[in-house]
Amino acid sequence: MQQVKLLSAEEKLIIALSGEIDAATVEDFYAEVHAIYTHDKKDIVFDCSALTFIDSTTLGTIVKILKQLKQDGNVLSLKNVQPRIRKIFQICSLDRIMEID
Repeated sequence: MQQVKLLSAEEKLIIALSGEIDAATVEDFYAEVHAIYTHDKKDIVFDCSALTFIDSTTLGTIVKILKQLKQDGNVLSLKNVQPRIRKIFQICSLDRIMEID
């Protein structure tokens, strides 16, 4: 199952995330997002409407992506985040360093 899909590259890179992203799949997740971003360095919006699970490894990888974007003067945001996944970001205070809609 494809977990990362580029939906739009107009003003921002809108990337749909789906399924479960955990320690077993996080390297592929990072490689796909990194390839998209390296090709077209813009703000990234992760559309999480079909994302069902993440673990701490995924959180660390999202922070790694966030740091790279910030170095380049870009922004990372998440939209359509399911309540239980939003809670994970809030518990880790990541909602204070990135926009979560």
